[in-house]
Amino acid sequence: MPDTLRAEGAPQAAPAGARLLMHMCCGPCACICIQRLQAEGWNITGYYMNPNIQPLAEYLRRREAAGQCAEHFGIPMVYGDEAWDLTAWLRQVQGRDTPPERCGWCVSSRMEGAFAKARELGCTHFFSSLLYSRYQPHEAIREAGERLSGKDGGPLFLYRDFRPDWQAGIDLSIELGLYRQPYCGCVYSEAERYAKKLKRLVQAQARQGAKAQ
Repeated sequence: MPDTLRAEGAPQAAPAGARLLMHMCCGPCACICIQRLQAEGWNITGYYMNPNIQPLAEYLRRREAAGQCAEHFGIPMVYGDEAWDLTAWLRQVQGRDTPPERCGWCVSSRMEGAFAKARELGCTHFFSSLLYSRYQPHEAIREAGERLSGKDGGPLFLYRDFRPDWQAGIDLSIELGLYRQPYCGCVYSEAERYAKKLKRLVQAQARQGAKAQ
């Protein structure tokens, strides 16, 4: 297995001269990660590249929140806006459009994008704030990072499990006034988020129809 810095994710001082590219899925997930890693001495560059966030208005709203988060912590930001293409994304996910296949592919593809951007920018390590969320496929994210770590002399994967900081991250994002999204990102997850409400409406209409007969 390629070398992965701190396989168990235990905090310790950043290596001298290390540069970390942090893939930021959103501001609320990234804020506690940045705070913790800066305290360890990491030199962080943020990278917002999330073609799974749909529709475009939602993508732009989360992009703004990621930028606000980066500005608060004084880190530079890089945006992968060219990756956002709804039609292309839907075609890529075709055939694996239900969990867990969809979600596993989604996080893996973004880890690949983070690795490529870290290599391009000359960063020594890469990481994703996806590792903070209780709702993301944590092991799929970790496996993708470890698979890519040090590949062809590229950057190393920095593993951290920030899920224990869940409430601290929520509190910090609220303190910073960051937009907190109501669903994961893609149109599928948005539909799943509100499916129960739609089901209740359909059932209510059916009951009303039965009473009218």
